[in-house]
Amino acid sequence: MTFATKKIILVIDDDEKLGKLLKSYLAQFEIQVTATADSDEGLSALHRLKPDLVILDVMLPGKDGFEVCKEIRRLSNTPIIMLTARGDLTDRVVGLEVGADDYLSKPFEPRELVARIQSVLRRANAQATPATIYRSDGLVVNLEQRAATLKDRDLNLTTTEFAVLALFMENAGTVMSRDRIMDHLRGIECDAFNRSVDIAMSRLRKKLGDSAERPRFFKTVWGEGYLFIGKVMSHAS
Repeated sequence: MTFATKKIILVIDDDEKLGKLLKSYLAQFEIQVTATADSDEGLSALHRLKPDLVILDVMLPGKDGFEVCKEIRRLSNTPIIMLTARGDLTDRVVGLEVGADDYLSKPFEPRELVARIQSVLRRANAQATPATIYRSDGLVVNLEQRAATLKDRDLNLTTTEFAVLALFMENAGTVMSRDRIMDHLRGIECDAFNRSVDIAMSRLRKKLGDSAERPRFFKTVWGEGYLFIGKVMSHAS
């Protein structure tokens, strides 16, 4: 499957052979790859290219991939797929915690990477189709612009966090189970992603100034899932 429009992907990985392989392989899917070998070069290219997605290796010289991921998240909401050579569950969970949208263990099949790219971009773009704005007690979520603010302050949500928040606001008053959330996100498998639902909820609550003890937007329904308890209003943008 090729994309309807050409996509630009930034690869930050010191494995030059891998960079050349991805350039060649992904070209057939209408994906233009720019490969960089270190964090400084990668962050500079991020500013210059404004890519649709970043593929980021954990093991980089100088700043590691986790630090680079944090830096990217301070600058943009660009979707990030992290690569880890060790395949360690801890690496995967940490990557999700610092804002990555998916992860892939090395070595991997290039076709699997394409599937992950498609899934992450689908999640990122799904929110841009309906021209709808949701509001709840100072919280504003614009699906078309893929933007979320609280009292006019940008929440700087990751792709996954935004998708989860949009899902809850579209289904306010309905308890959402972990399985329902994972089915909506459609992408990352295994134990790390099971944990990432709770991680996403924890990060959302923190960014919203919410807590389990004093819920303002989210309530934990023990044994069932989570409930958005804010009063939601919506209108077309």
